[in-house]
Amino acid sequence: MSKKDFLGGLSSLIRDEDKPKVGRPKTSTRKINKSSQEGTKENETRATFVMKEDTVDKIKAIAYWERKMIKEVVEESFYEFIEKYEQENGKIKPIPNK
Repeated sequence: MSKKDFLGGLSSLIRDEDKPKVGRPKTSTRKINKSSQEGTKENETRATFVMKEDTVDKIKAIAYWERKMIKEVVEESFYEFIEKYEQENGKIKPIPNK
């Protein structure tokens, strides 16, 4: 049985070596006003909606067949709905602050 050689000792395991950073670079730093903005791109926020299962399944199928992300399909449908709503009812007023 051969002996293992631990020349570096414990300090070689602990020391901080200058290794190149791996992974994608951080995106721009921005001020986050809401926790729902954490981990999202600029001008995006995270939202959760409760929907019928068959509607979600259809949205997922559209995204699959169109080779798009689910959020892209949902965003496009929201934009179309908003455009139609504004044509019929005029510009949407923002919700007043409390």
